[in-house]
Amino acid sequence: MLSTVDARLSIGEFSKMTYLSVKALRHYHDVGLLEPAAVDPSSGYRFYEPGQVSTAQAIRRFRDLDMPIDEVRAVLDAPDLASRNQAILTHLERLHEQLEQTQASVASLQSLLAGEASPGGPVEIRRLPVTRVIQTAASVRLDDCAAWLEPALAELQETAALEGLVVTAASGALYTDAFFEEGEGEVTAFLPVSGDTDRAVELAASTFAVLTYRGPFADLDQAYGALGTAVAERGIGGAGPIREHYLTDAETEVCWPVTTGSSP
Repeated sequence: MLSTVDARLSIGEFSKMTYLSVKALRHYHDVGLLEPAAVDPSSGYRFYEPGQVSTAQAIRRFRDLDMPIDEVRAVLDAPDLASRNQAILTHLERLHEQLEQTQASVASLQSLLAGEASPGGPVEIRRLPVTRVIQTAASVRLDDCAAWLEPALAELQETAALEGLVVTAASGALYTDAFFEEGEGEVTAFLPVSGDTDRAVELAASTFAVLTYRGPFADLDQAYGALGTAVAERGIGGAGPIREHYLTDAETEVCWPVTTGSSP
């Protein structure tokens, strides 16, 4: 009779003990996450040991939490307990952020279905003058915009402070058509300033339909929908990037380019 140390478990037996399907166990072997204790060279049958059960059960729990395989591997290969705990904590923090985003999306959808959504105030036609700014631009994916924009604006604020520039208006950003239509395109973050600097450029004067949105960033699309509808119904849409002004953390002006001479 085999001792516990020498016991070999078929993949079917191991599957029952760990609640991992045979298909999953084969996949984890193929990607090097959970190697069998032995593989029969003639039949290719995989065999496991009882000592691997706890590892397999831990893997199942990590995967139930949507932890990517590479991160599960990092946890299992961690050189010490502190490193392993930090890897797990990082994933749990990401899950918490995802939960908050899900809760915000659910609340937004409930409000939308109940007809309670309010995208902002009335649409006005405004002529924006030439604006002297410092700016930074990059090709940004639609889904990554918020993550790019916040540090970009913070960097511009830091530059203004270091160079002794006076901030003259709210920061903002320009969004090209490709950003929306292709899911990736140039985004330009800008900060209006006065003072002596070689970095300053001028944003040309232009006419916009403007809607002031007050609410969470996740619902900003409602302002775009309302503003775009107003522009389309009046037949005044013009060429050029859409412009946003970040008045406060919860107040954004969305500026849609319109043809010169448009009236409210």
